[in-house]
Amino acid sequence: MLEELHRRGYACSPEVARQVIQQQVLAGGDALPWSNREQYARLMLAGSIAAWKEDATSGQTVFFDRGVPDTLCYVHLAGLSKELERDVQRACSQYRYWTCAFLAPPWREIYETDAERKQDFEEAVRTYELMEKTYRDCDYKAIPIPMTSVSGRADFVLEEIATWESNLRA
Repeated sequence: MLEELHRRGYACSPEVARQVIQQQVLAGGDALPWSNREQYARLMLAGSIAAWKEDATSGQTVFFDRGVPDTLCYVHLAGLSKELERDVQRACSQYRYWTCAFLAPPWREIYETDAERKQDFEEAVRTYELMEKTYRDCDYKAIPIPMTSVSGRADFVLEEIATWESNLRA
């Protein structure tokens, strides 16, 4: 869907967690979700903050493939340290996105694992449920994206944004 939004002229920020995994594998590092989860989460947080600083302050609409609250969700899922949880919660308060977060529910018919995504479908469902709660707890409206074509999902997101913006102007 982000590729479709990018094709339509919107700026899109790539998924930091996937980048961290790719960089760690390439460098032979262990800051990976299946190895050193605490360090992986710290790199994910640092990357998400860097992406926010670069893109969220650009003055244009930017679609992020995950954000700082995703790191908080991961910290909870992995049962990581309270110190890291506090650091991520502070970051969630400081680095704010738009008032809504669009979340793609797991869709069994198209769900695939790969070198970076090793979760089985059931774990993806649990992650989605916690992600929805995490975004709500961080004061975002969590909006599920419908299970339809890529173009239909992009249309849905843009229509939702247009509706919110017109309501703000009214």
